[in-house]
Amino acid sequence: MESKRLQFYGLYLTRFAGGFGFITLITLLPEYINLIDPQDFALPFLGLTLSAGFVIGMYTTGFTLAQTVAVVPLAWAGDRYDKRLVLLGSLLVGVVAYALFPLLDTGAPGASLLFILARALQGVAVTGASLMSLSLVGELADAGTRANHIGKANAANFASSVLGSLSAGALYELLGFTPIFSLIVVLLSVATGIVWLFVSPDRTRVKGFPFSDLALNRRIITVSSFRAQYAVAVTLVRTWVPIYAGVSAASGGLAYGALAVSVTVVTEKFCNMLLQPHTGRLSDRYGRALFVFVGGGLYGLIALAVPFSPAIGASLGAPTELPFLGALTPAFLPLAVLSGLLGIADSFREPASMALFADEGSGGKGVASSFGIRELVWRPGSVVGPLLGGWLMAEVGMEWVFYVGGASAITGVLTMLGVLAYHNGTGVRALTEW
Repeated sequence: MESKRLQFYGLYLTRFAGGFGFITLITLLPEYINLIDPQDFALPFLGLTLSAGFVIGMYTTGFTLAQTVAVVPLAWAGDRYDKRLVLLGSLLVGVVAYALFPLLDTGAPGASLLFILARALQGVAVTGASLMSLSLVGELADAGTRANHIGKANAANFASSVLGSLSAGALYELLGFTPIFSLIVVLLSVATGIVWLFVSPDRTRVKGFPFSDLALNRRIITVSSFRAQYAVAVTLVRTWVPIYAGVSAASGGLAYGALAVSVTVVTEKFCNMLLQPHTGRLSDRYGRALFVFVGGGLYGLIALAVPFSPAIGASLGAPTELPFLGALTPAFLPLAVLSGLLGIADSFREPASMALFADEGSGGKGVASSFGIRELVWRPGSVVGPLLGGWLMAEVGMEWVFYVGGASAITGVLTMLGVLAYHNGTGVRALTEW
């Protein structure tokens, strides 16, 4: 029992370390854009000149593309061989990636290319560590405690996001790039050592290509009918809540300062972090589908309310002066509360959804491939979402980003409910069969 507890703690630490590195780089990305000149960047081996906008886009897209390409081979390797070894390899790739960032010569002509390559390595590391750590947690946990343990793993990830969001900018101002990334390298190295010492080798071996079997699994297809639409919702809402808080009124936003914007972001993550272990435990007791349905539906309804923050604040007489934040409009507190409610709603959905994929892949069927399918289903919506949001913001109005995001979540849960009712019957049984 003690050995299993140490293994869980080691895997939770990998989630914390990976999340801290990811959020720190996201926080410092504007600083790199300012330091690395993306203007008229030429590919030395092709002689092509790329626009600054394309290069800046690749700072993010290089990471996302690497993640997408890495999902299938890493998940297959995890099921075919030892997940622990794949996890260790992913952590070591992360150590190399984060060690490269402070070494970039920002004045060199090839700095943009090196930065994109380092981001690609980071994408591989983040994908491998996330897939393998969740797969190992799912296999270590008993079926009756699986969502609870996955909720704890996610809580560790959210804790690092909260800490990283609040500390990265301040640490950069005080110390610069090198000490921050040195801290990440040390943290990942410690996580690697703990996994090596305390996490037992994975004895499960799945031959063949489990993706093909799991892709036809009825429960995975059912939850994917929701997840594909929900990806658009979450990508839009999570991305545009800070945009809505921070951009100018002329662009449809509230024009708050950086600290106020960070409060809206951290509130969502903090509430999600606190509740996931508890909602996961409830999902273990009462079923997966019910919690996915309730969490997804609430998320959509709350998202629809975000553009009404100014009206809600005005009607309630919300304060316009808060400690440390200075002068604000009455919309701030309602927006912060709605952001926290978004985190609460998603805390119902996420551990239940992850545990369902772990349930279906465990027992030698391919838990890493099951999580890989979950990741792939998310990809199209996460790519289309920002493009759609940018168009809506520029051509229709900022509020329509949240209307479309909320509607996507609601249509997602209704689609899933329809599939459940078709297979399991109408009424309560549709949501409590599994």
